[in-house]
Formats: sequence, C-alpha cells, structure tokens
Amino acid sequence: MAYVEAGAGEVVLFVHGSLCDYRYWTPQIKGLSDRFEVVAPSLAHHWPRLPSSLGMPFSIIQHTEQLAAFIAKLQAPRVHLVGHSRGANVAWQLAIRHADLIDSLTLVDPSGPRQGGDPDEEIDDATVALRQYAVDLIEGGDVDEGLRMFVDSVSRPGFWDRSTPAFRDMARDNALTLGPQIADPLKPLYEIDARGMRRPVLLVDGERSPMRYRRNAEALARWLPNAERYTVRGASHGMTGTHSAVFNRELARFITSVRSTLGEPGAVQRLDE
Repeated sequence: MAYVEAGAGEVVLFVHGSLCDYRYWTPQIKGLSDRFEVVAPSLAHHWPRLPSSLGMPFSIIQHTEQLAAFIAKLQAPRVHLVGHSRGANVAWQLAIRHADLIDSLTLVDPSGPRQGGDPDEEIDDATVALRQYAVDLIEGGDVDEGLRMFVDSVSRPGFWDRSTPAFRDMARDNALTLGPQIADPLKPLYEIDARGMRRPVLLVDGERSPMRYRRNAEALARWLPNAERYTVRGASHGMTGTHSAVFNRELARFITSVRSTLGEPGAVQRLDE
C-alpha cells in the first residue's frame, strides 16, 4: 500500500473514503504529527494506483483485510483507527474482525445501511440512477460532470463547485474507482456488532451533513457500550478539511483520553461551540 507517515508517538491511522486517497488527510498529517505518529494509506486501486494493488478485487472486505495486514506490519502493537464515510465502513469492519489491532476507533460521518433505519433514509431509485449516470459520464470521458453529480449527491448541492482545487484534482485521480465502488454495496451497521465492541469509539458528524450519516452516528452512540458523539457545528460531509482545526482538536482530545476512558460505559453527545 502507498502511504504517508509523519511524527512520533501513538500511531493514528486514517482511512479515506470515496474518490480520495492519503492526500485527503493532509490537514490531519500537518495538524497532528506534532503529537502522534500519523499514518495515512491509499486503499487498493486508489491513487497512486500501485501496480501490485490493481489485480486485487475492489471491495469493502478486500480493503478491510488489506488494511489489517498493513497494520499488523507496523512497528506498533495497536493503532487508533480513524475512518471517514466509506472509509468509516471499512474501519468498522476492521474493528469487528480485528479488534486486537486497535486501541480506539473514530468514525466520521459513518456510512452504510443501518439496522432499523427509516425507509425514507434509503437511497431512492432516482439517486441510484443519478450515480450510475455519473459513472457512465466518467467512463465516457466527461469526468468533471460525473464527479460533480456524484459528489453533490453524497454531500450537498454545489459542494463540487465550492471545493478546493486540491480536492478536485484528487477526485479526478480516483474517478475510475467510482464504478467498482458503486457495484460493491456498503456493509450494514448492526446493533449486535456495536453491542460487542469493547474499544472506545468517537463518532463525529457534521451539523449539516446528510441526515443518513447523522442518524448512523446517533444509532451507534445508543448501541455502543463505550462511545462519545461529537457534532461539528456548521460543518457538512467534508468537515475534516473545512473544519480541520476543530476536528483535529477533538480527535487529539479523544485519543489522549483513551487510556483513562477504557471500560467506561455510556454515550456522550457534545456539540462544538
């Protein structure tokens, strides 16, 4: 796996989401490496598209097992695992399957169908068709229009046009991952898995994030035996970049406190002031 690392101390490993790679976490690499060893890999098929990764299946489970093998090779007994969006779905699967590899888990706008979710939260046929059309546009060469349609559908209308040049360049570099990603559904979030989680969990959502992410965070906060929920005021799905100072502060606080909070039950919701 291609990856970047910086700093020294407890290892914090970041898992990117759709259309992204390790560059997505640049604000965290710069903002947290003075306190921790930060590691950000690019999942298979994502930029820089290492030849060794291109023959692997593109799936949540493949990415989960690839990441577990990567962590096992690090010079650290366990890591603090952080995942965003689809990356949170990967991180959740890793925490379920390989809990011995992590000290804590942070899920940022966690994605995936939720057990007991309201029918009106499901992605409707029109959105499914729109996203498939976005894939068709990308594969037909109209990359920016396809990316605009998809990104706006998972964040907020107009997000693509307001995003930074660096984000748009990264999305273009990863545009061809969108087709196989849509063909591989996200793994469901089950209460039984959450009830069995014995690691501390931080749930982060944006005040303006699409409701499905916020309701996932809300449900997980109820189900998990040792969880906190933090809502970033004024933020939407890309909060790790747009509100990086607030996000970094809260993540650092959580990781620093993990040793003393292990085993304490209950979910605590906090709202950024």
